[in-house]
Amino acid sequence: MRSAGRDPYVIATRSLSGDAEHGGLLFRINCAGCHGIAGQGLVGPSLNGLESRLNDPQIIQQVVSGQTPPMPRFEIEPQDMADLLAHLKTFTTPE
Repeated sequence: MRSAGRDPYVIATRSLSGDAEHGGLLFRINCAGCHGIAGQGLVGPSLNGLESRLNDPQIIQQVVSGQTPPMPRFEIEPQDMADLLAHLKTFTTPE
């Protein structure tokens, strides 16, 4: 398996500016059912403070790989992934 930081998809995604608002729409459609509307965790883990646990390439790989069931593998265009990543960064670490 190639390093996430050297993956062409990861490089392409990270070269784009993400739109957190559009990413929020994608999150609500594809992710909120398991991670909760506010990323608080339901079936899937909490995403609050995700940025303090994983770097961007790791987050991208997690979303697209499907390597941690029951998390499905997502096929998502780099711009949509950049948007989703921007939205995920709006989840703060709980106090």
